[in-house]
Amino acid sequence: MGKDSSDLLGSLFGELLPEAPAQVRVVPVLVPLPVPGAYSYAVPEGMYVEPGSVVQVPVGPRQHIGVVWDGENDDKLDPKKLRPITLAFDCPPLSKEMRDFVDWVSAYTLSPPGLVARMAIRAPAALDPEPMVEALRYLGGQPERLTPARARVLDLAGEEEIPWTRSGLAHAAGVSMSVIDGMTAQGIFETIFLPPPPVVARPDPDYAAPRIEGPQKEAAAEIVESIKAGGFAASLIDGVTGSGKTEVYFEAIAETLRRGKQVLILLPEIALTSAFLERFENRFGAKPGEWHSDLPPRMREKVWRGVVTGEVRVVAGARSALFLPFEELGLIIIDEEHDPAYKQEDRVFYNARDMAVVRARIGDFPIVLVSATPSVESQVNGLSGRYTTVHLPTRFGDAALPDLHLVDMRRHPPQRGGFLSPILLRAIAKTIERKEQALLFLNRRGYAPLTLCRVCGHRFQCPQCSSWLVEHRFKSQIQCHQCGYHEHTPEACPECGTLDHLVACGPGVERIAEEVEKHFPDARTIVMSSDLLGGVKRMRLELEAIAKGEADIVIGTQLVAKGHNFPLMTLVGIVDSDIGLSNGDPRAAERTFQLLSQVTGRAGRTGLKSHGLLQTFQPQHPVMQAIVSGDAGAFYEREIAEREKAILPPFGRLASLIVSADTRADAETHARGLRAAAPRVTGISVLGPAEAPLALVRGRHRFRLLVHGRRNSDMQAFLKAMLANGPKQRGSVQIQLDVDPQSFL
Repeated sequence: MGKDSSDLLGSLFGELLPEAPAQVRVVPVLVPLPVPGAYSYAVPEGMYVEPGSVVQVPVGPRQHIGVVWDGENDDKLDPKKLRPITLAFDCPPLSKEMRDFVDWVSAYTLSPPGLVARMAIRAPAALDPEPMVEALRYLGGQPERLTPARARVLDLAGEEEIPWTRSGLAHAAGVSMSVIDGMTAQGIFETIFLPPPPVVARPDPDYAAPRIEGPQKEAAAEIVESIKAGGFAASLIDGVTGSGKTEVYFEAIAETLRRGKQVLILLPEIALTSAFLERFENRFGAKPGEWHSDLPPRMREKVWRGVVTGEVRVVAGARSALFLPFEELGLIIIDEEHDPAYKQEDRVFYNARDMAVVRARIGDFPIVLVSATPSVESQVNGLSGRYTTVHLPTRFGDAALPDLHLVDMRRHPPQRGGFLSPILLRAIAKTIERKEQALLFLNRRGYAPLTLCRVCGHRFQCPQCSSWLVEHRFKSQIQCHQCGYHEHTPEACPECGTLDHLVACGPGVERIAEEVEKHFPDARTIVMSSDLLGGVKRMRLELEAIAKGEADIVIGTQLVAKGHNFPLMTLVGIVDSDIGLSNGDPRAAERTFQLLSQVTGRAGRTGLKSHGLLQTFQPQHPVMQAIVSGDAGAFYEREIAEREKAILPPFGRLASLIVSADTRADAETHARGLRAAAPRVTGISVLGPAEAPLALVRGRHRFRLLVHGRRNSDMQAFLKAMLANGPKQRGSVQIQLDVDPQSFL
């Protein structure tokens, strides 16, 4: 039989015989649940998905949003028995770079990969394209009857040949919507559909000339050169408060934008830093996209969509912005890189500063860390050459740093019942006389940290936590700062029933405000604390009022240390400099040094003569001496040497396990079982279990295990083996795992 005959027979048999069933395609999908890996799903015929595609899949009786992932499927699975993907969203897939980053964070923190991937798709309403905007286009002509209202509409519409929305044109012309609808019905306008407006305008790297000089200009040139060189590079800008660090990294942002890349700026308190957004707009002609928990959901959706499509070029955000799926990220800035707010301690425990360095390395682009008081880890990375350190030792415009002095509270005690020394009170009075501002800092919210009965000694404790109830006199409440429990401030002791014998012990910012009112009744006073009524909006307004000079005395917690610029602030008084030195945190000295340095740095930023007074009962403590002497180098040298001697981070590794349960016995038994299951490995040891300092939180009893290893230890493998060989979680037992812990409560 010839070739033509066999082709003919083949075509005939093809028409007579049914086609072979198409092979079902199977893909792994990560779902946002605490499971160890991806689930397998069938791809319906006609649906196209690829690794990174965002999809909707059934898990049990519910539908979940997931991400098609990399990797092979289980060959033993029968594709016909798999449930199909319900929907593939019309949005760009997560890039290979982003998927690798999610896998890395999951492996390092020992968190379920689906929970990590969930942070990248936290705006489900943004997964589908934004609908087109209905608009009107002027076609010309005259309506049948020209009324004054219609004439105003024609005057506006005919001026510029631009589309109008119905409501926008009606509002601008001062007419009702029915007037617009009537003219449209007569053919004066036609309905068209336009793309939705951008969430923010594109920043222009050349909008305004940089305002930098001398050391700032040299530092900017050095950072820009690292960006021009391309590839991964980590730089640390170490500059005193007010040295122009922001203007320096603005030049790095400008260079990145010129190269067509996106930029991420992480800030510890972005919700409060409206001044930063204004500075950015003054430099680049547009504000960055914002990303933080106080952003309205609709705006979060717009920003997420703009980031993934590349429309939003710069994002300024809190730590969660690190997981935004940028289309072409080319630079990360970590401002105030030392700030503990970068550590997340919920669901997935991670440090955004450290993970940002990993993301930059995976993406092969530069990262810039910025601080006036860098973390010990970053200092060591700079000294070892892993980071390039750029120093800014002087303030911008040669403004002088504040003169700092210690107030020995043993020699200069306050009046009976007070907390402000006579020296500090005199300094406040002189500051107000000069029409300048004073800041009193106390990192303790509320009125008093403890309330007790003078008759029977009863102390008010949270019924669900092992912590005292804090009095908030402004709200007439006593509150727990661990679980949020609160009750009305009682008039009588619940133990002995005695009236008018409850006494507040110790100060909070509200109590300091009361003392200030007593000494300076005519002064304009503002109290800044995160738990006061009004939330972020109120705090932003008050920060603006302080910057405008509309307050004489500011009393605040650590909120006031977050890089704010107060032009008239010339006195900073630290009410209790020792407050951070009295706990067992291995970073206590470092954090106290950083916080007090940042707070005192609020003074004299515009060149006015300024002072800082630190009330302390430990004037000889190395932290106090380092702050007043200005010798930060000596402090870091001593702190680094002590860390190295004790093999603590960054020279060693730590991991924390908190075992909690409804009963103390269950928590302790499980913790001891984990300790017994720990592998015997050279270089890694397990401390505990012991009751956590906060032994009871929200009604759950807590025991702590601390795993300590050398820098080169395989901590993740050790923890995996410990958990796998340990007792199974039963009943109410829960385990909270934190690699590189920042909190030791």
